[in-house]
Amino acid sequence: MNRWLAILPLVALVALGGLFYFYALKRDPQVQPQALVGKMVPDLSLPTLDEGQPVRIREIAAEGPMVVNVFASWCAPCEIEHPILMGMRGQGVRVVGIAYKDAPPNTQAFLTRLGNPFATALVDRNGRAGIELGVTGVPETYVIGRDGVVLAKHTGPLTEAEAARLAKLAR
Repeated sequence: MNRWLAILPLVALVALGGLFYFYALKRDPQVQPQALVGKMVPDLSLPTLDEGQPVRIREIAAEGPMVVNVFASWCAPCEIEHPILMGMRGQGVRVVGIAYKDAPPNTQAFLTRLGNPFATALVDRNGRAGIELGVTGVPETYVIGRDGVVLAKHTGPLTEAEAARLAKLAR
């Protein structure tokens, strides 16, 4: 009986190795969850960065299609994609920003230093809105239509090509 107890950790290790092999190594890391695409954006109400007044995302969407960018001042890829967002705004795309798990003074400093591409900047201080949106990390970008339906989602920093695709959807 003691012999089986000595082998038990080895059996568990082999089982975990098999699980890792069949799940992790066979999984495509480029697959991005698109759970909200084609569905209504969650009915979220977030405070604005400037005044702190609560605003419903669906109400903003009712004004016309928009690109929603979830970002943070502490996020290096967010800083890399920032010029692309500035370019989108310059092309007339309405960009709404959601500062994710970030202190408002830090967000203000970030936007002052790099420029503000956002028609509206909102604050998701505790990350609750990010959970409802299905955010897996920042930056993430969504296109939301006038009817509140999520038309597209991009995970990671935007490229020029991806920004052009999303801008086309947001017009």
